[in-house]
Amino acid sequence: MNDLSEFFIDLLMQHRSIDIAESEFRRMMDDDEELRMDYKEWCEERDYTEKHGFKEFCEEYLESQDSIWESLNDYDE
Repeated sequence: MNDLSEFFIDLLMQHRSIDIAESEFRRMMDDDEELRMDYKEWCEERDYTEKHGFKEFCEEYLESQDSIWESLNDYDE
């Protein structure tokens, strides 16, 4: 898989919930050894644990999106 970060964002947007997206991702990993290995490597490269990497990434992503909106709102005022 090319870029798991984009894949995670797509899952998050599709399911609109970190918990549901994570459940879906874990289910997918159970069925796909290559995905599991890609995820392990992705976590190592970004200093995430395999247990919490997906959730931490999604939380950071959502926080960054909130920051963008806050900046835009500040600009409007």
